[in-house]
Amino acid sequence: VQLQASGGGLVQAGGSLRLSCAASGRTFSSYVMAWFRQAPGKERVFVAAVSARGDSTDYADSVKGRFTISRDNAKNTVYMQMNSLEPEDTAVYYCAAGLTPWRLMLTHTPTAYNYWGQGTQVTVSS
Repeated sequence: VQLQASGGGLVQAGGSLRLSCAASGRTFSSYVMAWFRQAPGKERVFVAAVSARGDSTDYADSVKGRFTISRDNAKNTVYMQMNSLEPEDTAVYYCAAGLTPWRLMLTHTPTAYNYWGQGTQVTVSS
């Protein structure tokens, strides 16, 4: 599986962005999909995940109520709508795909994912 993230950019605090991650291959609907982010000098951290069928989601506490993850299996794409952006959301955002079933998936653990995209920069100015 190859993942291509897009949609990042520069936005003012309070603004919105929508990230997309397009996947190659015919097995996209088998993967748990997630977004992680990494700020300069910091570890890569979990942001959100969605189950293979799109019927379950998980969010980091820091983004609950502001970010929404979704997927379109017909388009092999996962999205993340980011609203009420804060300067603390500034980071490179990475999409990831994991084969572990949702009920067993350690969604917050980077090593639980099998494939990663190249990242897209999100910068929120104050």
